[in-house]
Amino acid sequence: MTQTSAPAQPRELPSSWNPADVEAELYQRWVAAEYFTADAHSDKPPFSIVIPPPNVTGSLHIGHAFEHTLMDVLTRRRRMQGYEALWLPGMDHASIAVQALVERQLREEGVDHRELGREKFLERVWEWKEQHGGSILSQMRRLGDSVDWSRERFTMDSGLSRAVQTIFKKLFDDGLIYRAERLVNWSPAMRSAISDIEVEHREVEGELVSMRYGSGDAEIVVATTRVETMLGDTAIAVHPDDERYRHVVGTEVELPLTGRSIPVVADEHVDPEFGTGAVKVTPAHDPNDFEIGRRHDLPMLTIMDEQGRIARTGTEFDGMDRFEARVAVREALRAEGRIVAEKRPYLHSVGHSSRSKEPIEPRLSLQWFVKVGPLAQAAGDAVRDGRVAVHPPEMAKRYFDWVDNLHDWAISRQLWWGHRIPIWYGPNGEVVCVGPDEEPPSGEGWHQDEDVLDTWFSSGLWPFSTMGWPDETPDLAKFYPTSVLVTGYDILFFWVARMMMFGLYAMDGVPPFDVIALHGMVRDAHGKKMSKSAGNTVDPLEWMDTYGTDALRFTLARGANPGADAPISEEWVAGSRSFCTKLFNATKFALMNGARVPSELPARAELTDADRWILDRTDQLTSDVDELLEDFQFAKSTEALYHFTWDEFCDWYLELSKVQIDAGGDRAERTREVLGHVLDVLLRLLHPTIPFVTETLWTTLTGRESVVIADWPKAAGTPADEDAARRVEATQKLITEIRRFRSDQGLKPGQRVAARLSGLDALGLVEHLPAVRSLAKLNEPGADFTSSASLEIGLVGGTVEVELDLSGAVDVAAERKRLEKDLAAARKELEGTEKKLGNPSFTDKAPAEVVEKIKVRRETAQTDITRIESRLAALPTA
Repeated sequence: MTQTSAPAQPRELPSSWNPADVEAELYQRWVAAEYFTADAHSDKPPFSIVIPPPNVTGSLHIGHAFEHTLMDVLTRRRRMQGYEALWLPGMDHASIAVQALVERQLREEGVDHRELGREKFLERVWEWKEQHGGSILSQMRRLGDSVDWSRERFTMDSGLSRAVQTIFKKLFDDGLIYRAERLVNWSPAMRSAISDIEVEHREVEGELVSMRYGSGDAEIVVATTRVETMLGDTAIAVHPDDERYRHVVGTEVELPLTGRSIPVVADEHVDPEFGTGAVKVTPAHDPNDFEIGRRHDLPMLTIMDEQGRIARTGTEFDGMDRFEARVAVREALRAEGRIVAEKRPYLHSVGHSSRSKEPIEPRLSLQWFVKVGPLAQAAGDAVRDGRVAVHPPEMAKRYFDWVDNLHDWAISRQLWWGHRIPIWYGPNGEVVCVGPDEEPPSGEGWHQDEDVLDTWFSSGLWPFSTMGWPDETPDLAKFYPTSVLVTGYDILFFWVARMMMFGLYAMDGVPPFDVIALHGMVRDAHGKKMSKSAGNTVDPLEWMDTYGTDALRFTLARGANPGADAPISEEWVAGSRSFCTKLFNATKFALMNGARVPSELPARAELTDADRWILDRTDQLTSDVDELLEDFQFAKSTEALYHFTWDEFCDWYLELSKVQIDAGGDRAERTREVLGHVLDVLLRLLHPTIPFVTETLWTTLTGRESVVIADWPKAAGTPADEDAARRVEATQKLITEIRRFRSDQGLKPGQRVAARLSGLDALGLVEHLPAVRSLAKLNEPGADFTSSASLEIGLVGGTVEVELDLSGAVDVAAERKRLEKDLAAARKELEGTEKKLGNPSFTDKAPAEVVEKIKVRRETAQTDITRIESRLAALPTA
């Protein structure tokens, strides 16, 4: 995209990079300039992405920071590439979390929310939302999210509420929503059904109790971890082929403590090898038992009320809490002599509510359901036929495993905060579903359903409800379907599947996104899952305060391999801060040396080897980063940018360019232009990942308005100058080896010594002699030059001999020690190669090219031994 405003006046950089001084001001300037505001009427190609809506109660955690960084990288890059880029923000109303929070506040005030009433309670919720909700939005600004704030949405705002009512009625009218008694996850604390995603399974220490039903020949022993549920048993099940129980199948046995008899049924679900081969069946309180109950038409007795208390059993246990009853029932069975065995502690997995932290209770309950069969079929087909791509592709199997085996979805919740189910019941059993533009029935006896919809119901509409559906809006026409969904594989099944089902259903078979790009979870440096109990959680806000936002973003992007978990540590964030500082200092150094961005680069024939080499490397970097980001390879693209910046640009080209600039003349001016060009490209490539420091540096370098709206670099495609690259690499090796030699001799880094170099002509390296002398701290030899030490450096195509006058500067003993070490290594190499070449089993079986390489290594070792022995002999004696 071309920047339309006039270039800003060049500014001087501050003395050092201090992120806290600039981040807030820069972000506010971006928003005020409307860089992030998308135009639905633009003729640019669209790119759109919706933010996975964070809970209104939430604050920015490391997982958010990770995911938002990746989305921002994609969005900023597409914006620079000339797309009309929309990243749409918003929040989820989080029914259970908010209801629990406000209920707790009311209890602290001595108020029961049920006594307060629904309307007054909802008033309190909206008050809380306005005062305290959405702190994560300001934290997203801290992170640098380039979202379109003018389009911010909330799942309970009027537009989204209208979308919820519309699709509910459409599903209801199409026979895809129904009401039935089914087994659900029940939270006694919330007195509501909860979704699968709100259930956390964890290992707990419980008890396994074996108890005897019946007596005599009809005696059957069963085991359970929830003794209290036996009060709701309506059968015992055994496998049809189990000879031990064939004689009792079809008979009844006495159910202790209840005065009831229950049948023995044969069902293939039972594993005859597990335990006694017989299981108790409690259809209203266990998912597997529920299915057995349906197959055998068993009574389904709900023996717990909404608060998890025993009820309606007609026993002495009615009114007891479920955990109190567990002990009481066990002891009553013991008193009757029916306890056969007990195992305690018994480690087993128990589902807990992620909100209230209590064990959930499988409970038969009258709920509203979505019939997901045809919706799930469509969601699977959209990936199978290529309309939607899953990235990385190997994750598609997990997607199919889920959508191909979906059960009907319980969408009703026994709460007050949320989208109330738009169903009205009449005095004579009438059931009416009311759409958003319809008047509900009125009159005596009519009332609305008390339940609200599962939060995932409204968030499942997010990609199109946020753009104005069910109206035909410009946003929908321009930006739906969205380009990519970036989300964690851990909610692939819950949120992604629901968006796919609803998007395809509501939008005439058009899926809600073109690509599902899955990432993993952020883990600690050792790969362990972060948790408060493990003490390894981190606060991204604290790291941003300490190291700057760019450092956090760079670290997260550098660990983001598709579909894989991303480890992170404070040490790595500190390292990324060093990277940002290095980039800042490099740019400051370049500007101090007159770097400028040319309108057109000088002709390549006028450039030095170093200039052509860095331009070729920059071109290759641009191609690599483009290819990697198109494939969502954030880690590899960030790694490529890191190593180019640090290893090639800062460590080498800056140093080489300084030598060329110091030489003066036209060559210096051309080098300043190459230096400015490379920095311009590099800062633009880095901008999506580290936006704040690159904005500061790029605007100073170029004098332009903002890198946010700068053009994304394009590779020139010029064939690389391989000869120039070879000579630069030879020069680098030459300088590195001389520096190593100097270090071995104990020379101070800045200490200059006289030296004579031979062999540069044959290698075409004469042009590079000034750089070698400058960077290796070597003076021209005078008329009285006398060599006291020499160094032979083998390069591709020949050898360079470096003779140095180290008189008074070299530790002869240290030099002798170094040479003896090198000699020992060369002799060991010679011994190893001769041993291999003297072994017929190796030379006869190994490929010819491998044997040839060993021979070359042997010859090199022999040459090295001769050379080192000669140099040792030339050293002065003590």
